[in-house]
Amino acid sequence: MDIFQVLTMVGGLSLFLFGMDLMGQALERRAGEGLRTLLGRLTTNRAVGLLTGMAVTAIIQSSSAATVMVVGFVNSGLMSLTQAINVIMGANIGTTVTAWLLSLAGIDSGNVFVKLLKPSSFTPVLALIGIVLYMSGKNTKKQDTGTILLGFATLMFGMETMSGAVSGLGKVPAFQSLFLLFRNPILGVLAGAVLTAVIQSSSASVGILQALAVTGQVSYSAAIPIIMGQNIGTTVTAMLSSVGANRNAKRAALVHLSFNVIGTAVWLTVFCVVKAVLRPALLDQPASLFGVAAAHSVFNILCTLLLLPLSGVLERLVVHLLPDDKRPEAQVELDPRLLATPPIALERCREVTADMARTAGESLREGLAALRDCPPELARSVREKEEKTDYYEDVLGAYLVELSKRPISGADSIQAAKLLKLIGDLERISDHAVNVLESAEELHRKKVNFTPGAVEELKVLCAAVQEILDLALGSFLNDDPAAAARVEPLEEVIDRLKDQMRTNHILRLQQGECTIDAGFIWSDLLTNLERTADHCSNVAECVLDLGHHAAVLHEPESVSNEFRRNLRRFAEKYSLENFSQK
Repeated sequence: MDIFQVLTMVGGLSLFLFGMDLMGQALERRAGEGLRTLLGRLTTNRAVGLLTGMAVTAIIQSSSAATVMVVGFVNSGLMSLTQAINVIMGANIGTTVTAWLLSLAGIDSGNVFVKLLKPSSFTPVLALIGIVLYMSGKNTKKQDTGTILLGFATLMFGMETMSGAVSGLGKVPAFQSLFLLFRNPILGVLAGAVLTAVIQSSSASVGILQALAVTGQVSYSAAIPIIMGQNIGTTVTAMLSSVGANRNAKRAALVHLSFNVIGTAVWLTVFCVVKAVLRPALLDQPASLFGVAAAHSVFNILCTLLLLPLSGVLERLVVHLLPDDKRPEAQVELDPRLLATPPIALERCREVTADMARTAGESLREGLAALRDCPPELARSVREKEEKTDYYEDVLGAYLVELSKRPISGADSIQAAKLLKLIGDLERISDHAVNVLESAEELHRKKVNFTPGAVEELKVLCAAVQEILDLALGSFLNDDPAAAARVEPLEEVIDRLKDQMRTNHILRLQQGECTIDAGFIWSDLLTNLERTADHCSNVAECVLDLGHHAAVLHEPESVSNEFRRNLRRFAEKYSLENFSQK
C-alpha cells in the first residue's frame, strides 16, 4: 500500500465521517417536530420507551447523539431516570440502521433491478436531487431535505473510496497478522472500544469495520468482538456530556455504560464458550458487509432482550453507585446539552418561560395585595420573585441567543425571537410589582391616606389590572388565543381609567381634599399599573404570534366587531360610576 493509497483512504474516511455528521444534523433539524412529539408521548411503559429510543436514533442516525439528548432531558427534568433507561436500550437497536444502509454497497449482481439497490447506482441521483433542493429551496425544510441527501451521498462516496483504497490490504502480510491478533476476543473488544471512543460514533466505527471487511481478511471471529467493543466505546460521548450535570443525568450516562458493559461481558462469555466448545466454521469465514450489519443488530437485540426485563435492577445499580447527596443540588434551569437538539431546547425554553410567567404574575398579585396590608414577609416575597424573574431573563436570554445561532428552522427561529421579547415583558411586570410595593410601603411609612373616593377608584383599576394579568398570562400558559384577543380591549379601558382617575385627582387637589404627598404616590401607582397593562398587551400579542393565529390585536375598532363588543363589556364592567354602586 503506497502513500497515494493511504491518502485516498484518509480522504475517503474524512468524507465518510463528514457525510455522516452532515446527514445526522440535517435529519435532526428536519425531524424537529417529530422529535418533540415522540418526547411528549414518553411514558414509563417499557415498550413505548424502547420504541421511542429506536425511532429517535433511527431518525438522527446516532446512538451517541440520542443518548446525549437523553442525558440532557434527565438533567432538565424532562425525563425520569426510569424513562431514560428504556430509551437508551432502544437507542442501541436504532443505531444498527446505519450499518444496514452501508451494507447495500456489498450488493453484487448482474440483474439491473438488483444493481439499482447498490449505492453507487442511486447515490449520484440522490446527490443531484439534493443539490437542486439545497440551491433552489426557498424554505429551510427543502434545504434540510437537500442537505440530508447530500450528506448521504457524501457518506456513501466516502465509504466506497475508503473500501477501494483498503481493498489491496488483503494481500499485505502485516495487515493479515493484525486481524489474526484480533481473533483474541479481549483484544478485539479493546480495539473496537478505543476506535469508537476516538471518533465518538458507533455507526461510523461499524462503517469503518465494513470497509475493512472488503479486504477479505476480517473474519467473524475478529469482527464480532470488535462490534462488542464498539458498543462500549460509544458510551464515552454520554459520559463526557454528563460532566457538570445533576446526579440523575450522571446516572443516565452510567446506565448507558453499565448496559453496554454488562451486555458485552455476558455475550462475550457466551461467544468464547461457543467458539471453544462448538468451533463453528462460520467464525473463520471472511465477514461480509451484510454479515457485519447482521452481527451488529443481533448483538444489540440480544443485549436488550437480556437487560430490558432487568431495567429496574439496572436503575437500582446506578442509584447505588451514585447515591443521593445529602446536600441539595442547585436546580439547572436550561441545559446546554439540549442545544444539540434545537426543537427540544426551544420547548424547554417555553416551559421555563411558563415558570417565569407564573412567578411574575404572583409578584404583581402580591404587590397589589400590599396596598391593603403590607407585612414584611409579603414585601420580602415580592422582591424575591422580582429577583427570580431577573435571573430567568438572564439565563433565558443568553440561552435563546445561543439557540438562535444554531442551524434551526425558520419557524423555530421566529419562536425564539418571540420568546426573547416575551421574557422582557414578564420581567418588566415584576419590576412594576416592586414599584407598586414601594408605593404601598410609602403609604404605610408616611401614614398617608387616600380619600374614600380615591380608594374606590383604585379598587376599580386594581381589579381591571388583575383581570388583564390573568387573561395575558393565562393565554400564554394555556395557549389560549381567545383569551389573548380580549386583552387589548381591556388595555384600552385601563388607559381610559388612568386618564379619568388622574383628572379626578386634580379636581380633589383643587378642592383641598387630597394632599401633595398622596398625589405623588397616586401618580406613581397609576403609571405603574397602566404600564403593567401595556406589558400584558405585549404578552398577548406574542401568544397570538407564537400560535400563528389570524387574530389581530391592534385592529381598528371600526373593523373588529369582536373588539368593539369586548371594549363595551369591559368599559361597563370597570366604569367608575357602575363599580361604586356595586
